[in-house]
Amino acid sequence: MLKKNEERNIPFKCKRSWCSNPFIIVMIMLSLVVSGSILEEPPVFAASSTESTAAETTAAVKLPSIGSLNLSIRSAVLVEPVTGQVLLSINADKAYAPASMTKMMTGYIVADTVKKGEISWNDVVTIKENASKTIGSRVYLAQGETHTVKELYTAMLVHSANDAAVALAEYVSGSEQQFVTRMNEEAKRMGMIHTSYINASGLDRLDMPKPFRPKENGENLMSAMGVATLVTAIIQDHPEILEITSIPSYQFRSSDREPLRNTNWMLESNASNPQYKQFAYEGLDGMKTGFTDSAGYCFAGTAERDGMRLISVVMGTESMTKRFTETKKVLDYGFDHFEVKQVAAANSTAKGVESAPVKDGVNTEVPVITEQAVHFIVPKGADPSQLPIQTRIEVDTLTAPFHAGIKAGTITYTYQMEGIDQVQEKTVNLIASDQMEKGGWLRLMFRSIWEFFAGLF
Repeated sequence: MLKKNEERNIPFKCKRSWCSNPFIIVMIMLSLVVSGSILEEPPVFAASSTESTAAETTAAVKLPSIGSLNLSIRSAVLVEPVTGQVLLSINADKAYAPASMTKMMTGYIVADTVKKGEISWNDVVTIKENASKTIGSRVYLAQGETHTVKELYTAMLVHSANDAAVALAEYVSGSEQQFVTRMNEEAKRMGMIHTSYINASGLDRLDMPKPFRPKENGENLMSAMGVATLVTAIIQDHPEILEITSIPSYQFRSSDREPLRNTNWMLESNASNPQYKQFAYEGLDGMKTGFTDSAGYCFAGTAERDGMRLISVVMGTESMTKRFTETKKVLDYGFDHFEVKQVAAANSTAKGVESAPVKDGVNTEVPVITEQAVHFIVPKGADPSQLPIQTRIEVDTLTAPFHAGIKAGTITYTYQMEGIDQVQEKTVNLIASDQMEKGGWLRLMFRSIWEFFAGLF
């Protein structure tokens, strides 16, 4: 009897018939020796999907509560447009009257139409009855008067001219209501839920010229989140609009006694304007104010500092100045407590996936790297290497021959900030960093023999 922990020395006995054949044994040993000089041992790869997590944050940055901002608004939202991260949200999905923030959709469509070559900025527009009878903030367009698309566009975005918005809508689509159909289609395409338009200006239905009101009852409606989505689309698709929204004043007609003043008092350029310098905000270059009795005072603003752009929306404030003071609180909250950090560099080796398997190649694996960089918005001052970043890896088997840069899989990074509900996620391709030639027949034959016999033991 063996004592506990005592090993038994039992000789190995092969039960397969070929074990007693000396010629076969010699061939096996020869193939193993030769293959060892021709090829490396095939790598062992983990499962195609893995999870890894970086070390937990050593000292989480404490964010102030939203309530501590003491915002006096109906709804508000703060978004970082590159990652889409929502940093602040108050009734952000509830629809309210947007007033002249509606004109941003008009501006988007006009810019898109120019970009497609359907119209030109230099096209001359003849003012029709609808525009000439439009009230509210306006440049007093007269029927038969002519202006270029660019002139009307600038008056609309800088001075919030309702009549200019109507004139542009009619020029692009033939009638304002046909243009409105396109506005609603664009809102749907952008994913702007809780959004509907009845005109190009943002006026309440009863304030529109009676002959040109839509037959159906309804009003312009947008949520703060919908407004932020629209501003994001403008910045991404038509960033040149910021060159217009940042103009502090504009001489519409040479005969006008004074230039049109931008309704946005928070422009950084107003720092030297005695009338508005108390509202001037560093880095702010857009986007659009709004007011009607039903909407209250609204403002969609965007500013960029240290390479990070933020979009803020406040709706339903109680005064003209309040929409700017509340916007400052929202933007300060973002710039004071968050920043965009790179968590993975482009063309770098990702942790947990250094290579991908290769079939029929000179080698059995190839190094892989990330195709793009990954950026997340993080608490200001946080060390990216210490953030709880999760990764999900999927690696494909490549068949030689192939060139460097071929897709070899994907890696998905996810991160959730403490105190923020939304999870940030970014998937990038893993690509082969080297090219791979097809292996010779002798190499591939011995590799197959190696793999066959390796599976027998």
